[in-house]
Amino acid sequence: AARPVLEHHVRARVAALPNVEFLAGHDIAGLAATADGSRVTGVHVQERAGGSTPRRLDADLVVDATGRGSRAPKWLSALGYPEVPVERVKVDLAYTSRRYRLRANPFTDEQSINVIATPGHPRGAFFHTLGGDECLLSLTGLLGDHPPTDPEGFLAYAKSLPVPDVHDAIADAEPLTEPVCFRFPASTRRHYELLPRVPDGFLVVGDAFCVFNPVYGQGMTAAALQARTLRRHLGGTLRPAAFFADAARVIDAPWEIAAGGDLAFPGVTGRRSVKTHLGNAYVARVQSAATRDAEVTNAFMRVAGLIDPPQALMRPRLALRVLRGARRAARDDDQLAA
Repeated sequence: AARPVLEHHVRARVAALPNVEFLAGHDIAGLAATADGSRVTGVHVQERAGGSTPRRLDADLVVDATGRGSRAPKWLSALGYPEVPVERVKVDLAYTSRRYRLRANPFTDEQSINVIATPGHPRGAFFHTLGGDECLLSLTGLLGDHPPTDPEGFLAYAKSLPVPDVHDAIADAEPLTEPVCFRFPASTRRHYELLPRVPDGFLVVGDAFCVFNPVYGQGMTAAALQARTLRRHLGGTLRPAAFFADAARVIDAPWEIAAGGDLAFPGVTGRRSVKTHLGNAYVARVQSAATRDAEVTNAFMRVAGLIDPPQALMRPRLALRVLRGARRAARDDDQLAA
């Protein structure tokens, strides 16, 4: 199902719960806490209508799931807590999307055609079927090389991709929308687990905790894994510091994949370790071998989808296939160049 359909059904299921109420058209003005700030006891909310005043909502537990625009660090600072350590990987990404009605089906049995950006070919694409003859194409570019929003520039950008499949499919397709651009400046990880102290009664999850480069498609899965971690902690005595520590471990793998992958591009700013350099060198060989080996492709997709840990790509049998496949791909590329 398309993401809007999935989100609609999730929201409908939550809204149907008897103890759930949505407050539409309200903003959170700040946290309510005990006099010494050691426990969060609720939030102050304010309706957006003119002349409204803040009111307090009491709660045993406040969970900030407000996304990458979360103001939790400022709220904690106002209560006297230290600054939350932040790690950023600046990618200056943009993706421009457009819907089409296709004249011919390029997908066969696949749901999508994904052109993955690499340091050698930094432009990418995500080309999805929406059912029937409709599809959605998102062109991606980073470090300021953003896909245009004018129809002619959009088509030319698609033609510049390292494989022709995407451009060939849309060249005679019927556009259903104008190209729309979304910009993403940086992946951001807030290290709440490193704070020396945190208040009781307050947690942070989802993009408010860690926001990933969206081209890796890991945000929703990482949030679901954090929700499962929260459910486990709610089964006993809830200690926010313990939850943050476990949630940080949950996102270690997707952060390693997304941030590490972005740091393979020389122009991306962020902290690079020896592990980052070695990991990116190996992943480049995995991707090369995957173009010719379905078993390597499946293993890579399971890691990218957070089904298996990154270490799964290093299992001896698979590592041997990776090295053999990468050598074979390099030899074939040399023959084509000649």
